[in-house]
Amino acid sequence: MVDVRNPFYSTAYRIQLRLCGNKQGASSSRKNKNVANMSRDTCPALHFAGTRFFVCVIFSLLAATVGSYAALSQFHSLSDTSSPCNKMVLEIAKGATEFNLPIIRANRKLVASENGGLHNPSVLTFNPDWGTEQEQEASKIFNYPSISSIQKPENEEDIAFMSILELGALIRTKQVTSEELARIFLKRLKRYNPALEAVVTYTDELAYQQAKEADELLAQGKYLGPLHGIPYGLKDIIAVPQYKTTWGSTTFKNQVLNTEAWVYKRLKSAGAVLVAKLVSGSLAYDDIWFGGRTRNPWNIEEFSTGSSAGPAACTSAGMVPFAIGSETAGSMTYPGARCGVTALRPTFGTVGRTGVMSISESLDKLGPFCRSAADCTIVLDAIRGKDPDDLSSRDFPFADPFSVDITKLTVGYLEDAEMEVVQVLAEKGIKMVPFKLNYTVDSVQGILNFTMDVDMLAHFDEWQRSGKDDVYEAQDQWPVELRRSRIITAVDYIQAQRARGKLIREVKESFIVDAFIGNVTDWEKVCLGNLVGLPVIVVPAGFKNISNPPPSGSRRRTTITTGIYAPPKHDHIALALAIAYQSVTDHHKQRPPIDNLGPNDIIPDPPTVTIPPRILHL
Repeated sequence: MVDVRNPFYSTAYRIQLRLCGNKQGASSSRKNKNVANMSRDTCPALHFAGTRFFVCVIFSLLAATVGSYAALSQFHSLSDTSSPCNKMVLEIAKGATEFNLPIIRANRKLVASENGGLHNPSVLTFNPDWGTEQEQEASKIFNYPSISSIQKPENEEDIAFMSILELGALIRTKQVTSEELARIFLKRLKRYNPALEAVVTYTDELAYQQAKEADELLAQGKYLGPLHGIPYGLKDIIAVPQYKTTWGSTTFKNQVLNTEAWVYKRLKSAGAVLVAKLVSGSLAYDDIWFGGRTRNPWNIEEFSTGSSAGPAACTSAGMVPFAIGSETAGSMTYPGARCGVTALRPTFGTVGRTGVMSISESLDKLGPFCRSAADCTIVLDAIRGKDPDDLSSRDFPFADPFSVDITKLTVGYLEDAEMEVVQVLAEKGIKMVPFKLNYTVDSVQGILNFTMDVDMLAHFDEWQRSGKDDVYEAQDQWPVELRRSRIITAVDYIQAQRARGKLIREVKESFIVDAFIGNVTDWEKVCLGNLVGLPVIVVPAGFKNISNPPPSGSRRRTTITTGIYAPPKHDHIALALAIAYQSVTDHHKQRPPIDNLGPNDIIPDPPTVTIPPRILHL
């Protein structure tokens, strides 16, 4: 008899009972505790060749999952070989035992002993290029607007909310030193982090060292550009030598990766000063991490949502002038929108990912959270370009966003667009037209889930098989998704990528405008944008009162945002439009009320506002 408490057999047992849909068969099997002895009479579903094959595949995959390489052999010996159904199953099981499983075991030993996808990238790479234009040489650095006659504010709070260009002007004119800015922002990080839970590691020693070097270079007459001496933060999936890179996870909270991420190298060469490693949701999923759950500065009863929670919250609260986050499926757009900051998710492949924890090599992207679209443009210019160790990175020939003639553009707006943004852009001389993306693929969200979950499982295979997922911070998130993805077959994964290709072709044909405006947190658009590789910039567009405010009133607010989407490799169009909008509005300049919520405005703990978990639309 087979012990159905064995994870391989107990799971397979449940699968067979579900396939059978037969009470007599279920009762008989339960009585005998022999999941491998179900005949054609008790399991009519097995009459179908496809189902027979699927059952065997399930057995093979489950055997590999629990590391029970003898399981298929036991299944072979216990089965009734006289049944035509079982003969086919046994033939497949024998082949899987003798051929498939040794290869699986060898490959795991070669590439799956380490977690996080930092090494041995897949040779299958995604290129978002629509091939509509001839390749050009990569563009030179952008021409930044100059700021003159700026004076240093007396109040540190005012300094904290200045733009990169403004802070750069203060440094360049020697009204403030980089060391002074490092002190101001480290002070704010430590002051507000107990409330927001947005910082993992303060990098004081490194910050003051880099700030001192920036000041010394300036004293020698060497100015590195607009990021010279500017403090910033990194999402804690980005490796920095001698500092922990925790990936937000209990399992990895003491991990030190003595490697320099490519994006960190780029920022260091631009003279920027790293002041903190900021919260990533555990293994880059949502806002829950081993130290708590990150809150929204505009309404600290709410959580920030999205795994780039720390970069969004810290930028919003004036704890850093800018931060680098990442997105696979909503990890920048959701917290950017919730926390009311300007955030750019660039075209896939724009920013190199060497030294960054990977979920999905065909979906992961790095981008900036900033005070404004102009600041996003400056940071993008510093971090873009070909990363020689990232097979998917490209040196895209962006035009200068500051030089785009927006009056020559035709911009669409969806039904869910913020009409105030549409009106402002129309007043700037842009042709605004109603627009709808047309495509026939009805499984967009499922394609995203298949792609992301299978890729994630490949990068955390050892973590899951060794049972470390049992201590994961949110058991309804990665643990559930990765267990489910274990039984997605290679064939079905490839079919999902073929469907993704069809989606890309249809979106390309439908994208008849230069850009379009629409909701930036709609899950369908989040999935579509990431699958296709579209750039989008999150733009603050106003505020409204929170729901159920205290009787005495509250200064807490719910942010209103929109997204400006462009075709791949046209990030400069989205940036130019956002710069134009923000040139005549001030939503992006508002400050969250962390210090002054209003009289009798008490924040309940735990909060009464609940953020529902991500819903998987399959």
